[in-house]
Amino acid sequence: MTLLRTGPRGAELFRVTSGDATVTVHALDPEADADLLHRWVTRPTAVFWGMGHLSRDEVRDTYAFVETLPSHHAYLVRWNGEPVVLLQAYDPHEDPVSTAYDVRPGDIGLHFFLGERGPGGARLWRVLGPAMIGFLLSGADARRLVAEPDARNAAAVARVRAVGFEPGPRVRFDSAHGPKDAQLVFLTRERAEELAARAG
Repeated sequence: MTLLRTGPRGAELFRVTSGDATVTVHALDPEADADLLHRWVTRPTAVFWGMGHLSRDEVRDTYAFVETLPSHHAYLVRWNGEPVVLLQAYDPHEDPVSTAYDVRPGDIGLHFFLGERGPGGARLWRVLGPAMIGFLLSGADARRLVAEPDARNAAAVARVRAVGFEPGPRVRFDSAHGPKDAQLVFLTRERAEELAARAG
């Protein structure tokens, strides 16, 4: 089954160019990327990520553990070589979110953290969103993307809806960080392909 893509630490797994922007997706390197990740996830604005209390080494160890899980993967997304997003993808069958909705074959769960706005400015998300969707759906068995941002995180909900995700139910389940009140959103492969064709 080809659902989640992975590779050696730091390996480039995906590349797409849009105008003067090249977006690449790399397998996260828990050691080499630890300082960057710690800086991102401990900012006051990262409260919904739930890692603000962790030390640099604890952040590294968290992602080293994620690296051992066949059902969960973490990636670093770069814009013209500059790190901008921490992306996590997972098999919802192997995640607490499975208690909150009916998981379908080919579902891929995702979390993303916008760490930097980089040089992209106002067009950053208009390029990054479709690029990450293209990467996540590049596995032959991937059929639908499922995101579950914290329902209070209006910015994250707006970002995924802006790139075509459709709202599902608001749900509550026990996540790794405790009880979570989430807004489920979904994007099928067919809808993603239709939106990409329209964009041209």
